[in-house]
Amino acid sequence: MMKRRLILACSLVAASGVSMAQTYPNKLIKLQVPFAPGGTTDIIARIIADPLGKVLGQSVVVENKAGGGGVVGANETAKAVPDGYSLGIATVSTVAANPAINPKNPYNPLTDFSPIINIAATPNVIAVHPSFPAKDYKEFLAEIKKSPGKYSYASSGTGGIGHMQTELFKNLTGVFITHIPYRGAGPALNDTVGGQVPLIFDNLPSALPFINSSKLVPIVVAAPQRLSQMPNVPTFKEVGLEPVNRMAFYGIYGPKGLPKEVVDKINAGVRKVLEDPAVRKRIEDTGSLVVGNTPEQFTAQIKAEFEVYKKVVDSAKLRLD
Repeated sequence: MMKRRLILACSLVAASGVSMAQTYPNKLIKLQVPFAPGGTTDIIARIIADPLGKVLGQSVVVENKAGGGGVVGANETAKAVPDGYSLGIATVSTVAANPAINPKNPYNPLTDFSPIINIAATPNVIAVHPSFPAKDYKEFLAEIKKSPGKYSYASSGTGGIGHMQTELFKNLTGVFITHIPYRGAGPALNDTVGGQVPLIFDNLPSALPFINSSKLVPIVVAAPQRLSQMPNVPTFKEVGLEPVNRMAFYGIYGPKGLPKEVVDKINAGVRKVLEDPAVRKRIEDTGSLVVGNTPEQFTAQIKAEFEVYKKVVDSAKLRLD
């Protein structure tokens, strides 16, 4: 009798999974960006959303929920109903950098989400306003070293990757520049381009249009090698700062407990979108690299990145402002 009940229960679970896979999605899907419009996270989300909606047969709408260096939006995704209709964009800031430095972070990046797929990885760049009295890395370092506290830098928010990487840069070089956090890369870039803040550490896709139009000057980049878009700009590894030489990523995740059938369907949908040469080109034109991995691989990536930033925080004794 017990064996028959177990078999029946397993059959019901399997049938439920098949049914969900067949019916999902049957309404609009929300894809939440945990930053203000205009930053790289927002750019990548909007490149993916419309074609993904066409593949899945339901609209995918991007919503921006800024605050706390990405924590406010990420926490909303973590607390959502695990039905596949409330998804979020996972970034290094939300699943690694911020949780690593913030002891009061409201979610656990390793247990409170269902990772689905890493869409793309992107370099990060220190860029300055054209009025800054330095145009290359050697001059830049000399200038900020001789004037401690004179300069400030903009970031997408406290605990975000731009904040963390700049603080690590400061720790390794012994310089002092003041942190000015914003509610996303978009507002931070606007003030840097406008000259209110002299420099920024940002993801390349959102900074690149301003670099190309000479509204920002690139100084040093976090990338595996020099980039074709900026062949004269050295990597952090080249200037002896390899620990800072880490790329960002942009993936899709949902709250914990998201059914495997839904995870697999979204993963397959994004992979199909990433096969489109036009979509790949739009992503690559931002300076990003297309990834498109499995849920298991993305889960491992998140864990590895969190562990890296936790070590950075502990060894450099970084604290929130």
